[in-house]
Amino acid sequence: MPISRRSRPTPNGASRSCSRARAAAAGGGDSGKRAAMRIAIDEAHALLTQVMAKLGFEAGDIPAIVDHLIDCELRGVSYGGLARAVSITERIERTGQPSRPIAITHETPVSARIDGADHVGYIVGQRATDMAIGKAEAMGLSAVGAVDTWYTGMLSYFAEQAAARDLVTMIASNATPWVAPYGAAEGRFGTNPICFGFPSADRPIVWDIGTSTIMHAEVLLARRTGRPLPEGRAFGPDGRPTTDPDAALAGAFAAWGGHKGSGLGLVVQMLGVLAGSEGITPDLAGFGMVIVAIRPDIFGDTEGFKQRIADYAEAVRTARPADPAHPVRMPFDRSWAVREAARASGGFEADEAIVERLRAFAG
Repeated sequence: MPISRRSRPTPNGASRSCSRARAAAAGGGDSGKRAAMRIAIDEAHALLTQVMAKLGFEAGDIPAIVDHLIDCELRGVSYGGLARAVSITERIERTGQPSRPIAITHETPVSARIDGADHVGYIVGQRATDMAIGKAEAMGLSAVGAVDTWYTGMLSYFAEQAAARDLVTMIASNATPWVAPYGAAEGRFGTNPICFGFPSADRPIVWDIGTSTIMHAEVLLARRTGRPLPEGRAFGPDGRPTTDPDAALAGAFAAWGGHKGSGLGLVVQMLGVLAGSEGITPDLAGFGMVIVAIRPDIFGDTEGFKQRIADYAEAVRTARPADPAHPVRMPFDRSWAVREAARASGGFEADEAIVERLRAFAG
């Protein structure tokens, strides 16, 4: 079934993966070198709060968005932070706020299905996470699905909350079909992040990846700054490999990891279907996500489990490195260190054009 790409919007936002290094945020339509500025955490938080209030988000929901975006910036995932706020602004200005409330459409003691009613995924995902945590704490395990949402954000943000409550989690979200399956040159699944989180006697272990070779945000960033994409990351609408961001946005991105990564991306797409989404989701709408949470003591002792995880993580970190200049890391080590440094400094670097655009919108 051919999928029309002509009506696909290219908002100033992105699918997400916290495993990628910091990218400069994208803002206006200029090209060339971008000016950076330093912004205090409190100032950025206040600015985003003003923006979300002006967009019409309810006061009780705004922290779910703002805290998530700030955490992205502190962890070095800047394309998911202030730049994503611009994307949210563009989406809400185009479609308006949803007319229906978020609702629970099915529930058991260990499960729930949430109708996101086209509300942004930061809010829907937070509610799903809260439900999954509560049910797992009460019953030992839980599975919560959410559907009809968009921009589910950095899944590790949710997994870290569960790990802080001594829960193991698996979280997955499908998305608009920007990514071509292995052997294809046309999109059939999203950038489709999947995340696992484990509590530990030390810091938590969180692994969060996107299943494409390049994230939607990175392609938008390249287009806005006039840079080509790396070779082998995307196809144009004619099915040929391209390094042109505009052609990639009209075509498809390549799957990460060959047939294995493609298979993982397809699995995530189907997990979204399990939650209630369509197989081919609409443009920046209709995403499906699933959260599974497990209380370790259903298999034994929680504290013993956490200590074994910490011991294993240390064994991995102390493995002899192939390059002595680059010690072995566990997932989440980089994000943790970058965030701690940002908090200690009280601020972070941001794209000046993005900040000014948000300030202008907030008035």
